[in-house]
Amino acid sequence: MPSRPEPKLISGNANMPLAKAIARRMSMHRGTNVGLCDTRVERFNDGEIFVEVYENVRGEDMFIIQPTSNPANDNLMELLIMADALRRSSAQRITAVIPYFGYARQDRRSRARTPISAKLVANMIVEAGIERVLTMDLHAAQIQGFFDIPVDNLYASPVFALDIMKQFKGAMSDIMIVSPDVGGVARARELAKRINAPLAIVDKRREKPGEVAEMTVIGDVKGKKCLIVDDMVDTAGTLCKAAEVLMDNGASEVHSYITHGVMSGPAVERVTKSVMKSLVITDTIEPRTSVAEASNIRIVPTAPVFAQAILNIWNGTSVSSLFDTETLGPIYEGLYAAE
Repeated sequence: MPSRPEPKLISGNANMPLAKAIARRMSMHRGTNVGLCDTRVERFNDGEIFVEVYENVRGEDMFIIQPTSNPANDNLMELLIMADALRRSSAQRITAVIPYFGYARQDRRSRARTPISAKLVANMIVEAGIERVLTMDLHAAQIQGFFDIPVDNLYASPVFALDIMKQFKGAMSDIMIVSPDVGGVARARELAKRINAPLAIVDKRREKPGEVAEMTVIGDVKGKKCLIVDDMVDTAGTLCKAAEVLMDNGASEVHSYITHGVMSGPAVERVTKSVMKSLVITDTIEPRTSVAEASNIRIVPTAPVFAQAILNIWNGTSVSSLFDTETLGPIYEGLYAAE
């Protein structure tokens, strides 16, 4: 009877530190060295991407680690070309580990004559030969239905719950979870349930993309330590404005827990000068130096949960078990160990 192939990791250039951290965590779990495949991913002078895999991958269970963050088009093409290289090299199964799924904000037709780019990207991923997708906190849950292959969508909220319980130990009764808009209420409510905290909403009205005309707080935040919860922070304009509105409504402190730190344009400057005491993001997108060095920005790791999810997929066991804070506790032991 043929033995099951070992899981093999391969990474593009989008977030090499995360890929190496996932490999280290998998090595710890398995008690054997799990490294990244020896691969060349480079560009010709005209910008074309070239991939060459130096290891034999025939019959192997391959996991490509590649968030499609900025530059989104280059990182997406790297993912597709790596998948094509593996498929043509007779890999048994190809799973795309996309910690941050680019183009996710274009998940519907907002106006006439506009694309649904998230669906187009899903089609390209499937056509490239990828047979499964593992991601985290999709901007819209319905994007899973854009694929005709299995999609495992992990959540950052169990990790955030562990962090909150450690950072605000002894003051949990003062915590108020805040959704920065009506569309994010489900995400914020899910975290609020985990830590048994009340929920408030910041209702915003946009005049045009990137600008917020008016904000209203729904809920009593007076004297509360408000934690704004969202899936991504881009230019941070809306986030910083929401923090100001919460403080104006009597909040004692404002912190933010955001999964994907896109942090483009003036985001870092805005956050450092804002009334927020801290912004907590994950490393699904490789942080720029300015982000990593910002005094009030903190980065929590996702390698432990991604490493365990990859092993569960390889083993054919449950990925949804990682949605529980109790399950993640031992995985993050050392970072959030009980005191």
